Amino acid sequence: MFKGSLVALVTPFDGNNRVDYASLKRLIDFHVEQGSNGLVIAGTTGESATLTRSEHIELIGRAIEIAAGRLPIIAGTGSNSTAQTIELSLAVADPGVAAYLVVVPYYNKPTQEGLFLHFSAIAEAVDKPVMLYNVPGRTVADMRPETVARLADHENVFAIKEATGDLERLRQIRALVGDDFRLYSGDDFTLRSFIEQGGHGVVTVSGNVAPAQVAKLCRLAADGRADEAKALDQQLQPLNRALFLESNPIPVKWAVSEMGLMESHIRLPLTPYSERHHDEMRAAMRTAGVAAEVKR
Repeated sequence: MFKGSLVALVTPFDGNNRVDYASLKRLIDFHVEQGSNGLVIAGTTGESATLTRSEHIELIGRAIEIAAGRLPIIAGTGSNSTAQTIELSLAVADPGVAAYLVVVPYYNKPTQEGLFLHFSAIAEAVDKPVMLYNVPGRTVADMRPETVARLADHENVFAIKEATGDLERLRQIRALVGDDFRLYSGDDFTLRSFIEQGGHGVVTVSGNVAPAQVAKLCRLAADGRADEAKALDQQLQPLNRALFLESNPIPVKWAVSEMGLMESHIRLPLTPYSERHHDEMRAAMRTAGVAAEVKR
């Protein structure tokens, strides 16, 4: 299905804390031009936790409309309620939705059997492919490889975004699932090794800022051009670091605003990127080859 760089897109807000659809269009057009391989709308980086239900639905619908088939749109619809996840997934159902990204339920701390039943119920209810999303650093619950393998047997579960950054976890999952199951890194720091060791791509934060470079890194790693991939990866590592000096998406929204593509407004309880990190971010952007401004 998908390969390469799937960008977990930031959600732009205006000065009145409303979704800024003019900036959303600029962002989507930018990613089409820069060669991103797909966009995740309303994921963690898109501040899904602060979107109202109506905003969530409209955001995904407008993104599909703006993209107009130029690149695939993956809808983030996960929550810590099975029923609410199904309801939201059905509410945003559209021919333009390529897949759903569904996070492991947070706060509830479900058992592995609970995770299996949660994702199975969602996969049964929707008519588009489901990408599992394991990020225990945010959810507390950790979906084990054996549970992933059980879910991979469902015809509507096609992939996982594995965000532990643990390459041993990748090897464990690969050993348990079939060749058709897709594996995406959720960790920009290790994406090169992840793809070189059999992964199919990345759901990336850094790709918001350096989309062409991250897409190229994915291609180089997949094509076995190890020396070139390593050199480009080293250029991107300072950016990866700067983007996680504070909780995502605080740094990435500031960086994208520096590029002139949107304003840096962020919703509470997240706060603006600390000024003490600004110079490091600017330097990392230069090292990654990112233009200071790409205003439209």
